[in-house]
Amino acid sequence: MKSPDEVLREGELEKRSDSLFQLWKKKRGVLTSDRLSLFPASPRARPKELRFHSILKVDCVERTGKYVYFTIVTTDHKEIDFRCAGESCWNAAIALALIDFQNRRALQDFRSRQERAALAAPAEAAEAAVAAAPSEPSGPSPQPKPRTP
Repeated sequence: MKSPDEVLREGELEKRSDSLFQLWKKKRGVLTSDRLSLFPASPRARPKELRFHSILKVDCVERTGKYVYFTIVTTDHKEIDFRCAGESCWNAAIALALIDFQNRRALQDFRSRQERAALAAPAEAAEAAVAAAPSEPSGPSPQPKPRTP
C-alpha cells in the first residue's frame, strides 16, 4: 500500500484563475495517494491542496493539438479547470489516484461496518436469549386448592 506522502507524479500543469480574465497560471503539481498539491510560481506562496476526500470526479476531458483540458469537480460542486501538455496525461494520473483513494475508503467503511456488526451481534444474541428464556417464578409455587365435595 502506498503511503500518503509518496509522490505518484510531479510536474507542470496550468490552472485557470477565478479572476475576471480567467488567465492560465502555471503550477507545479505534486500528486500523492490522497491529494493534489499545487505550488505557485512564487516561492513564498503556500501550495493549494486538493484532498481527494473533497473531490467528486475528474471531468470534461478535451484534447486539442497542444493541450488536454480537464475539470476537477469538488464535493461542494465547485469546478476547477486545468490544462496540461497533451503527452503529460495529468488528467489520467489524477483520475486513477482518485479512484484508488475512493476504493480504499470504501473498503475501510465496509470493514468498519462489519466490525461494528460483529461487536453488536453477541450483545443482541444475549438479549434475544434472555427474552426467549421462560421466566421462572420468583417465589414458591402456588399449591392447588383441594376440592371440596
